[in-house]
Amino acid sequence: MGKRVSRRSFLRAGVVAGATAVGMPHFIPARAMGANNRIVLGGIGVGNQGSGLVRAFARSCDVAAIADVYLPRAEEIAKSVGAKHVYQDYRKLLERQDIDAVIVATPIHWHALNCIHAAQAGKDIFCEKPLSYSILEGRRIVEAVRKYRRVLQTGIQQRSGRTEYDGIMHVRNGTLGKLTRVVATNFYSPMEPRHPEQAVPEGLDWDMWCGPAEPPPYNYVIWDNRSNPSWVSIRPFSGGNMSDRGGHGLDVAQWGMGLDDSGPEEVWVEGEPFETMYSTPDNPGGRQRGVGSPKVWMRFPGDVLLELGDGPDWSGVRFIGEKGSITVTRGHASSDPPELIAEPVADPEVELYQSPGHHRDWLDCIRERRDPVAPAEAGHRSATICNLGNIVRWVSEVTGETGQRLRWDAVNERFTNSPEGNRFLHRPERSEYALPDQV
Repeated sequence: MGKRVSRRSFLRAGVVAGATAVGMPHFIPARAMGANNRIVLGGIGVGNQGSGLVRAFARSCDVAAIADVYLPRAEEIAKSVGAKHVYQDYRKLLERQDIDAVIVATPIHWHALNCIHAAQAGKDIFCEKPLSYSILEGRRIVEAVRKYRRVLQTGIQQRSGRTEYDGIMHVRNGTLGKLTRVVATNFYSPMEPRHPEQAVPEGLDWDMWCGPAEPPPYNYVIWDNRSNPSWVSIRPFSGGNMSDRGGHGLDVAQWGMGLDDSGPEEVWVEGEPFETMYSTPDNPGGRQRGVGSPKVWMRFPGDVLLELGDGPDWSGVRFIGEKGSITVTRGHASSDPPELIAEPVADPEVELYQSPGHHRDWLDCIRERRDPVAPAEAGHRSATICNLGNIVRWVSEVTGETGQRLRWDAVNERFTNSPEGNRFLHRPERSEYALPDQV
């Protein structure tokens, strides 16, 4: 890594706070804050989403430092929020003892190392969704957050919406009778890049931006997420629309089924086997035939079926039971028949945590040292559903078959009847950016 500090050197250097912490409970008191009780933040990754998050949190927190592999952008955002320190390597930011917590809004393929290193450095974390690129990465994040007793909030903000909360309260408290089916959007899987090489912009460390992924030739369309499709839709860096928009919609499904510490029992696809699509200059959005196919199905405990098909929209799902259906999307909840959710749940048996707002919830929980509405385990389990949707398609591409039910062990997080599926639980990675075996 040349001038950069390697992961091993970082861990040996003595900057990792709380490395001797063992066992539970999850959290320990944070660094003592100033007299005004303002939390001091660092921003890691300040592109479109990250810059918006940093500016939003700057209204109620002090932002001390910004890190971004594109140094001119880091300097611009730092100036806008009054941050005095700018780094191209986020690990330098984590060495700062004046920072309580960090905002992680890097591309998805960097989330695991960002979060693990932050937890090891004693920082609380707000991480954009989906929490991780692979299932194994997600589990490592959860392990790190628990070991170092950090407060992590995943950016699945619909859990903090009052309307969404009301709708899910009805689902969880039996308003539908027995829940039988959940319908979501048939999100498309990621593409492979085929873009010509362009000159790397001055101030951008392209090699580090690629991180664990083998670097393709630099192209603006890949790097900048305002492009179509950008890294958000490209497999070395993301799980495609399945992980991006599905990170919200499928989280609503997981939340409504009450499975924040579990997952499906079987996963399968129907239709033609999956065929990898490509993003090219002539077809940047990869809008080839069959992008959203084959259709994905999952069977959850209680014989509840999740269908990725004609869902209400990308942000939510339709829950179907004996007495009708409840649809929960961003800022909206409705039912058929309408009177099902016309009144709040009376004397609920299941009481869900009600967030005061996604950002405020995280800050409150940092001060009070408790889990927020979207903690690491919930974020990981929702990302797992997204990853399983991609994996079962990739398996169909390898085998040339569909309809086979891949049995998922949600405790050990492995397939019990699909060696092909287990090969996709993590991804090839470059050794200098490798996921640690232990956190």
